Amino acid sequence: MKVYSDRVEEYTKRHNPIWPELQEVLKDHGVHNYSIFLDIETHFLFGYAEIESEEKWEAIAHTEICKKWWAHMDSLMETNTDNSPVSVALEGVFYLP
Repeated sequence: MKVYSDRVEEYTKRHNPIWPELQEVLKDHGVHNYSIFLDIETHFLFGYAEIESEEKWEAIAHTEICKKWWAHMDSLMETNTDNSPVSVALEGVFYLP
């Protein structure tokens, strides 16, 4: 994901704290240890979440609160036509069990 360079402060502010009802949906859908990191030079964001299942994770996008959150955030970052953040899947290259 990528936040606009002049919107980093607002992006951070809106996440601290996130809406309680969004936090509840995330937890109810099996999300744990969710963090978002910022590369300050490129303004790319890296999200890390431990999830119970891909199905539960993907279901979050269909909730009303998630759609409302995306609309709330669309002026701060690159988004798709449905307001979801533009994101790119990363390929794993190392894992230490």
